[in-house]
Amino acid sequence: MMKNYLFAFSLGLGGVIWATQQAQAQQQTTCAERATVVAQLQERYGETRQSMGLGQNNAVVEVFASADTGTWTIVVTLPSGMTCLVASGESWEAQAGDVARLKGSEA
Repeated sequence: MMKNYLFAFSLGLGGVIWATQQAQAQQQTTCAERATVVAQLQERYGETRQSMGLGQNNAVVEVFASADTGTWTIVVTLPSGMTCLVASGESWEAQAGDVARLKGSEA
């Protein structure tokens, strides 16, 4: 379980900065109270939180995904309590293994 968090965190480090900026820019169109967003992700797509981290300006970045549906969503919760959708997609696959080893095998 910890390895999944480390993998998601390593992928998201650069994305955290981008995601926070995008969430703040798109706040009017793709944001709602966190409880509403989380409920919709669970009910519509069967997604649950897979990982989380702290971004710029104390924004919380979370990855939600479902192994059953294969969907994933990245959200950013701003200090105001608003949660904004940043990205979503399909073909989610949880990864196990050492992140450093995976990076080394790509070279």
